Amino acid sequence: MRRAELTTAILLAAFSIYLMWKSAELPIGWLPGEGPGGGAFPFWLAAIMLASCVWIVINWFRRSSPPSQSNQPFMDRDAVKRFALVGGGVTVMIGLIHILGVFGALPLFLIYYIRFLGRHSWTTTLAIALSAPVVVFFFFDVALRVIMPKGYLEPLFLPLYDIFL
Repeated sequence: MRRAELTTAILLAAFSIYLMWKSAELPIGWLPGEGPGGGAFPFWLAAIMLASCVWIVINWFRRSSPPSQSNQPFMDRDAVKRFALVGGGVTVMIGLIHILGVFGALPLFLIYYIRFLGRHSWTTTLAIALSAPVVVFFFFDVALRVIMPKGYLEPLFLPLYDIFL
């Protein structure tokens, strides 16, 4: 656990520095008459994340947090198995987005995750797996006008675009 805490803090600190560097390509200060520059919020959020990582490393050296005092392994065999099952499911879902789009891949992932990994009832599984794509469609495609990938299912959505857009 101790090594995992330090490794995670260092990786997140490096990611924070990268985000700060990329955000600084846009103005990060206050623009007169406009407000904060385009890179201000990402830059300062990354700076806060970097400060948090530095504090975690300090606590690690001082051994003042429970994970920094622990010699237990970060993940046991069961945790590695669950991580592989969930990570594999997410990887397959991302791959299916190109073929089935978000609205085909999302319900399949939810069925896999809720029913087979979570062992919930079919009623709960189908209620969530069938309602989530509808909510996502109305929130992103209709309300925000952010068109989600449809894959080969796109012809099924053309009538909906005629109605809502």
